[in-house]
Amino acid sequence: MDKSFEPAAFETKWYAHWESTGCFRPSGRGPAYTIMLPPPNVTGTLHMGHAFQHTLMDALIRWHRMRGFDTLWQVGTDHAGIATEMVVSRNLALEGKGETRDSLGRDKFIEKVWEWKQHSGDTITRQMRRLGASGDWSRETFTMDPGPSAAVVETFVRLYEQDLIYRGQRLVNWDPVLKTAISDLEVVSEEENGFLWSIRYPLADGASYEHVELDADGNEILRETRDYLIVATTRPETMLGDTAVMVHPEDPRYAALIGKAVRLPLSGREIPVIADAYVDRDFGTGVVKVTPAHDFNDYAVGQRHGLPLINLFTPDASVNANAPEKYRGLDRFAARKAVLADLGAEGLLVEEKPHRLMVPRGDRTGQIIEPYLTDQWFVRMEKFAQRGLELVEGVDGAPGKVRFVPENWINTYRHWLGNIQDWCISRQLWWGHRIPAWYDGAGKVYVGRDEAEIRRRFELADDVVLSRDADVLETWFSSALWSHSTLGWPDPQAMAERGFDKRLPTSVLVTGFDIIFFWVARMIMMTEHFTGEVPFEDVYITGLVRDAQGQKMSKSKGNVLDPIDLIDGISADDLVAKRTTGLMKPTDAPKIEKATRREFPNGIPAFGADALRFTFASLATHGRDIKFDLQRCEGYKNFCNKLWNAARFTLMNIGAPVGAPSGAMPFTGTPTPRTDPERWILDRLQHTLHAVDQHFRDYRFDLVSQALYEFAWNEYCDWFLELAKPALSGDDAEAAASTRHTLVFVLEELLRALHPLIPFVTEEIWHAVKPHLGIDGDSISTQPWPEYRESLLAPDAAADVEWLKAVVSALRSIRSQLGIAPAKAVPLLVHGGDDDDRERLRRHEAALRFLAKLDSIERSEGEPPAASAALVGGLTLLIPLAGLVDLDAERARLDKELKRIAAEIGKCENKLASDTFVRNAPAAVVEQERARLADWSAQHAALAAQRARL
Repeated sequence: MDKSFEPAAFETKWYAHWESTGCFRPSGRGPAYTIMLPPPNVTGTLHMGHAFQHTLMDALIRWHRMRGFDTLWQVGTDHAGIATEMVVSRNLALEGKGETRDSLGRDKFIEKVWEWKQHSGDTITRQMRRLGASGDWSRETFTMDPGPSAAVVETFVRLYEQDLIYRGQRLVNWDPVLKTAISDLEVVSEEENGFLWSIRYPLADGASYEHVELDADGNEILRETRDYLIVATTRPETMLGDTAVMVHPEDPRYAALIGKAVRLPLSGREIPVIADAYVDRDFGTGVVKVTPAHDFNDYAVGQRHGLPLINLFTPDASVNANAPEKYRGLDRFAARKAVLADLGAEGLLVEEKPHRLMVPRGDRTGQIIEPYLTDQWFVRMEKFAQRGLELVEGVDGAPGKVRFVPENWINTYRHWLGNIQDWCISRQLWWGHRIPAWYDGAGKVYVGRDEAEIRRRFELADDVVLSRDADVLETWFSSALWSHSTLGWPDPQAMAERGFDKRLPTSVLVTGFDIIFFWVARMIMMTEHFTGEVPFEDVYITGLVRDAQGQKMSKSKGNVLDPIDLIDGISADDLVAKRTTGLMKPTDAPKIEKATRREFPNGIPAFGADALRFTFASLATHGRDIKFDLQRCEGYKNFCNKLWNAARFTLMNIGAPVGAPSGAMPFTGTPTPRTDPERWILDRLQHTLHAVDQHFRDYRFDLVSQALYEFAWNEYCDWFLELAKPALSGDDAEAAASTRHTLVFVLEELLRALHPLIPFVTEEIWHAVKPHLGIDGDSISTQPWPEYRESLLAPDAAADVEWLKAVVSALRSIRSQLGIAPAKAVPLLVHGGDDDDRERLRRHEAALRFLAKLDSIERSEGEPPAASAALVGGLTLLIPLAGLVDLDAERARLDKELKRIAAEIGKCENKLASDTFVRNAPAAVVEQERARLADWSAQHAALAAQRARL
């Protein structure tokens, strides 16, 4: 092994080795364990959220592979319709050749998108490899490959034939820049400053009513006859499409007007006054305009009352021919200004006041989204939703087939499915799965797998011209089929080759809470509908990766981290350039540069893939948000370095490996320990392995990493390597040989236990270790998982060594406090203790002398000399101070320590003196507090006696 830990020296080498030797392919042995990678979009590079989830999936796959499961991590990428079209359009603009999506036309533009997909897809897979993802690359799938594309067409045709897909005119989220419908997931609603305008709507046919206003105490402050209603709105331009005004059915102010009509300002149309409980009668005047074609809530009202829908806008949000002529062609915001000016001129604008409101914007373009009435394709979701709930919640007392981890996320799933609407699946794009529908000259629609099939089925004459639907399916439609389409469905031969029957349901889906409805729910519903199986047995919901301050990572905030930059390192200049290139608002660049240089004045150092992976695992709690702090990366790089140095120490102390000139034989089998430290470390290893197995089963990656970190750092590196030294340098040859065997045996098992989290460094060290154990293996990744062995538990030896550690720690603390040089040997006096303490002192005397640098150990029977003391249980440890320290300084130190302990005693006494605490606290807590008081009191008494002697 090299002297220093340099991850860049071996990470790429070992990944190439794993891939070339087929380590990641299904083994064909053991039960199936399958994970489907949520396919990242081919829109650039992986972000921190991808790297986080990929680390967890890879840890699960590697753990199960080592346990003998027939593992498959199905990898692939998603075509991501809208996002990819935007990226390619932006790239065309940057090329400066004047080419645009529209100037190229559909076919040429799609060629450009395929070129981009090849470039971006290769980037993503390179990044995954750098992170150590052990996916089966021979089965890598793209959502527009022939297999998934055939599954999409088959799904659409079957759903249409089952009357579960239909084409209709509905209100959708419309992006006027992209000119397409978008999903709710792609809409970001935030509170912004706006205005609330109050407008007079005159009553028709000379009608009037008595208007009364009351103050907060119910006293009448105004009574007058009015021939108009006052309506408040934040979007006055849409009033041109109003088809009713609405009041609450139990509002006495307007009861007499229900069923009458108002004359719509600026257009002269008469529209009815209707009653609906949707109205909040305490907000504003209690009168609401109804524009069914431009508001989702109004659309629902319109459906209940049979109101007409008047669409005011063109696809780019300009006013169309359904509005009065003077407003036609105006942009929606220019139309707003014109409408307000005309209302003012006619004396119908009552009031304008500032108002905070939620504004929906497209996450791709940043433009305000328009509720837009258009012809789209929809999936009927009512029956799907009912079945989706049954599959998770269970039926008639039987448990559900899909488990959420953490289980509270089932509430989110239940809420969304309980409030489901029909699913708009069509998008007005060119990149994607084109809808398998054709139209004849009369507009009649035909759905089929291809045009030839349609002509056969419907016996169409050759002269009947068919034109294919120009729209494509939204990305979530093909993603919903991911679990079974990647296993070959619907082609029987492909299903057999890809293990469909063995691998569905897959084992677990690892994904974020933000797409539980958009992807998880739809996969459950679609997969079960077409295959009779759920897509996965477990859904492990991860949190979102945020920056160290808890802010969402986004390019506009300038706080994005590239996982590859954390692996390789990046200079401050390059990091600034990366964060300020391609900003939606270039004016943000100076602010982002300043913040970046303040946070990373020297750039980001290279941490290596293992340190980044261990950081992700340590942060993977069952919470929602993850604050990513680079200091954790630094700490876990130090951990990898500690493991490296421990391995070098072990290898230097166990002799030459098999085949070396010395002719040393390898250690074989399980050690037969001869010393208590050996029995202790083997005992601790078993407890650690048992805990790690359970934490993996519970998806508690944070606890997996914590257990392995504590064992490797604290118990193996800090203690066992020290506890082994007396035996290694002692006269007992058998004890020395046994200790060498235990050293390398525990190290090798530890490497295997750590491998799912930190695969690169464990592989590198393992190849240096394996000759000493006679292991004939090509890679640690295909070695068996280290099993918990009850036969290696040694509670008595473990208790003895814990006692030894406590004594050594206490003596080292005294030496540190007194400033005694590490090489200076000191005498030890012991006082008190029981028979176990005396027996332990006898058996571990050599180790104590070695580890605590003692030149003698004697019992103190009479009045001890001036000494610094520590208490371990009932045993008092005394280091005589004569010739070692300044007695005045030691008295001051003891006084300070006595004061601290007295404060702790006071806290315990106050708690125990409280009847409320003693009566209401759990009995175990009260007993623990009493034990703490006894312990503090014993320490105080011992130190007080020592202080008195000084």
